[in-house]
Amino acid sequence: MIHAIFNTTRRTLLSASVLLAGLGLSLHVAAQTAPRVKFSTSAGEFVLEVYPDKAPKTVENFLQYVKDKHYDGTIFHRVIANFMVQGGGYDASYKEKPTRSPIEHEGREALAKGGPRNVEGTVAMARTNNPNSATSQFFINVKNNAFLDPTLIPPGDPVPRFEFQGQVYENVPRANLVNAPQLFGYTVFGKVVSGMDVVNAIKATPTGAGGPFPSDVPKTPILIHSATLLK
Repeated sequence: MIHAIFNTTRRTLLSASVLLAGLGLSLHVAAQTAPRVKFSTSAGEFVLEVYPDKAPKTVENFLQYVKDKHYDGTIFHRVIANFMVQGGGYDASYKEKPTRSPIEHEGREALAKGGPRNVEGTVAMARTNNPNSATSQFFINVKNNAFLDPTLIPPGDPVPRFEFQGQVYENVPRANLVNAPQLFGYTVFGKVVSGMDVVNAIKATPTGAGGPFPSDVPKTPILIHSATLLK
């Protein structure tokens, strides 16, 4: 038991072709209109593309912090070379910046809509052990981190069969799975579309203790000079 913790033939083909062409055009337009944010840092510039169609509340929250200039003057305070780089919460003096109220976790919804997973170059919201605790901090995956992905819950109540970390569970009450903290994962809401070399330079910076943190802090601070909405 897990506790609370996806001719006629010619005309038909022609119609299908037109439909697919129209779908391709729609997808192209959607890609063109996805908001982009440029981060200017002491290590260089990179651009994130975010997806309001996949994680609307998460993107709205993130873009509002951008518009409020919250990220300007903050640092990447947690850098792990084979994992991710995290920032958006502390200024250069390691003082935590005030934030708005936490947002609702959208990881499963985003994934169910075809949103990206926690793969190299994607950006996700950082949070505490409480899935609904994300505010301003974000992280960029610098490798494929499948263990951070939200877990989609199969239909049924009880769920007839459920697999997690190589173990099979049968006839599990749906609420036990839906509310299990370890199954929420992290909400991916965008990806780096340019400047991944800058992100890789950040991940390679030497780290140690800094401010209130015992480890993983860049010895040479990586400062976000500005985060600017491009479109």
